[in-house]
Amino acid sequence: MAAMIISMLQGTLTSVQIFFLTIIFALPLGMVLCSLRMSRNRVLSFILKIFLLVIRGTPLMLQLICVYFIPGLLFERSLPRFTAAIVALSVNYASYFAEIYRGGIESIPQGQYEAAKVLGYSRTQTFFLIIIPQVIKRILPAMGNEIITLVKDTALVTVIGVIELLHISKSASNRLFSTTPLYLAGLFYLIMNGLVVWFFNKLEKKLSYYK
Repeated sequence: MAAMIISMLQGTLTSVQIFFLTIIFALPLGMVLCSLRMSRNRVLSFILKIFLLVIRGTPLMLQLICVYFIPGLLFERSLPRFTAAIVALSVNYASYFAEIYRGGIESIPQGQYEAAKVLGYSRTQTFFLIIIPQVIKRILPAMGNEIITLVKDTALVTVIGVIELLHISKSASNRLFSTTPLYLAGLFYLIMNGLVVWFFNKLEKKLSYYK
């Protein structure tokens, strides 16, 4: 039993690594995709609109399989499993983040841009000093929901053979002919998501400085 728990903790560490690496890459990539999606260039905006539709409209599991196997078919050399998992998850979540960013930015009244211009702010200063702080507050609940989903979606990387928490718990369950390892894995995911909820609750309270 102790050996199984140690193995599951090691798998949890891999899941946590996948989670944080995905966040690190997906957050800024989402802003880049959002900027391109909101571009005044209609062709570029349309291309990004289709790209986001494809990524958001197809299963993440299928995207993981494509990212891992397609390079091998085209170039006779596949990406390492862990790298493929990070690439697929980052692009997938960046696409969702991009739409959340866009919704937050478009929710800011146009009058604020005009007022900032009258006060002598440049477009860059207006965006980073006035718009972004308000956008962060508005999109926090939606971002929290996506990040909670990400914790659970790290389990999908088992489809390309990444040895993480769910992979280890399934192997232990088959070996022991017991569902106990799967329940333990569920508990581990619940604890991780509990920490994410706690963090976002703290962040929301800290940013609620007008209440």
